[in-house]
Amino acid sequence: MLSTRALAVSATAVAALGLTATQAVAWDSSSNIVAMPSAIARGGQLTVTVDGCPQGGTMTSRAFSQADLSPIRNHSETSKGTATVNSSATPGAYDIRVHCEGKPALTKSAAFTVIGGVRGGLGGSSSDGATPTDMAIGGTLVGLALVGGGVFWMRRRAESRI
Repeated sequence: MLSTRALAVSATAVAALGLTATQAVAWDSSSNIVAMPSAIARGGQLTVTVDGCPQGGTMTSRAFSQADLSPIRNHSETSKGTATVNSSATPGAYDIRVHCEGKPALTKSAAFTVIGGVRGGLGGSSSDGATPTDMAIGGTLVGLALVGGGVFWMRRRAESRI
């Protein structure tokens, strides 16, 4: 019985310590910077949230020019900013450097990754639509599928009468 009480008291103490430890994060920890999305294409918009930055500040990276961080309402210690990744950024991992008012600069290594973009919407073609040859081939294939389906259906119908 004594060991059960001791276990309950120690579990409560550990839980209380764990809850207070999350609020005592030091400013020099790079876990204060969160970039979303973590993988982004060139030209995309990146949202960065910084804990422990109550008055706002700026952020920089080799993948985008300097952007502002603004305090978030109802979150007294958090700032947020949006940056557009350069269309000329090379694929790879990039760091973010944050300058908050009244605090030393903080860098998050490999905060996000720029991925190589694709030419979406073209479907792998370089022309502006189907050519007459494409239409003829597609029409022939559809016609053959209809004839084959009709023959199959007629054969099944004849087999059910026997």
